[in-house]
Amino acid sequence: MDFNVKRLAADAGTLFSRAVQFTEEKLGQAEKTELDAHLETLLTRAETTKHWTEKILKQTEVLLQPNPNVRIEEFLYEKLDKKVPTRMNNHELLGLSMIDSGTEFGPGTAYGNALIKCGETEQQIGGAERELIQSSAINFLTPFRNFLEGDFKTILKERKLLQNKRLDLDAAKTKLKKAKMADARALAEQDLKMTQSEFDRQAEITRLLLEGINSTHAHHLHCLNDFVEAQMTYYAQCYQYMVDLQKQLGNFPSAFSSNNNQSTASGAASISVPILPLSGPLPASTANASSGFTELQNFSGSRKAQVLYDYDAAGSNELSLLADEVIMVSSIPGMDSDWLMGERGNQKGKVPITYLELLN
Repeated sequence: MDFNVKRLAADAGTLFSRAVQFTEEKLGQAEKTELDAHLETLLTRAETTKHWTEKILKQTEVLLQPNPNVRIEEFLYEKLDKKVPTRMNNHELLGLSMIDSGTEFGPGTAYGNALIKCGETEQQIGGAERELIQSSAINFLTPFRNFLEGDFKTILKERKLLQNKRLDLDAAKTKLKKAKMADARALAEQDLKMTQSEFDRQAEITRLLLEGINSTHAHHLHCLNDFVEAQMTYYAQCYQYMVDLQKQLGNFPSAFSSNNNQSTASGAASISVPILPLSGPLPASTANASSGFTELQNFSGSRKAQVLYDYDAAGSNELSLLADEVIMVSSIPGMDSDWLMGERGNQKGKVPITYLELLN
C-alpha cells in the first residue's frame, strides 16, 4: 500500500514538473531542447503520409460507394462485426428493370428483345463492379486503413513518450540551474544524466519507427498497382460487354411483328451500328468522313483503302478486317452511308468506313 502511494506521488510530481516546464516554455521563460533535424524531417514525413493516406482512403471509398448512407451503414456493420447485407448495385437494379420490362413487352419484339439484352449486359457490368469493389477493399483500402489504425498509432504513442522525455530532460536542466547547494547540485546532475539517457533512448526508438515509413510507402505503392490493375480489368470488362452488346443490337432487324399483329414490310433494312475497336484511338464519326468517301459513294468505281483497326464481322454479309491490310472498296446504290462494299480476293462483304483510309 505504501509503495503504491509513493508511486502515485512520484507520478504526480513528474506530471507537475512537466506541466511547469511546458508552461514556462510557452511563456518564453524556459529553454527547450530541439530535436535533431533528421528526426524532425522524419516526423514531418510521417504526418504528411498520414494526412494523404486518410484523404486517398476517404476519396476511394466515395468512388467505390458514392451513396453516403450506404457507407455509414457498412461502417456500422463493420464496427459491430456483423456481415453487411447483400444488396444489388445500381447496374444490377437497372438490368433487372430492363429484363422485366423486355419480358413484359415480349422477347419476340425488337424493343423487348433489345431491353432484355441490355439488361443482361447491365447485370454483367454490375457483377464486374462488385468484383472491383471487393478487390479494392482487400488489396487497397485495408492496407491503408491498417497503417492508420496500426503503425501510425504506434508512432503517435512513441512520439508522445518522446515529448514527455524531452520535458523531463528540460525540467532537469532547469532544476540544475536553480540548484545552489552542493548536495542539491549533485542530485540534479544525477537526475539530468538519467533523463538525458532516457530521452536519447526514446529518440532512437522513435527514429527507427519513423524510418519504417519508407517500407510503408513501398507497400502502398504495391497496393496502388493492385488498385490500378483492378480498375483496368473492370473497365476492360465493361468495354467488352458493351462492344458485344453493340454487335447484338446491330444484328437486330429494324422492325418485328408488333403485339397487335400488324405486319411490317419484309426485307427491312438492318440497324447500322458500327463497332468500335478494342484498342487504339476511337474512329472518327461519319460526319467527318473525307471527301474521298463522299466521291466514292456518289460515283461508281472502286478504290484501294487501308484498314485502320481490326474488325470482326457481325454477320455473313460483312467482311472481317485486319489492321494495316489493303482492300478494294466500292459503293452500292442504296447502301447505308456508314458502310462500303469491301473486297479481298474472292471474299466480299460490307465494311464500316470509319475503319478505313482511302489510298491515292
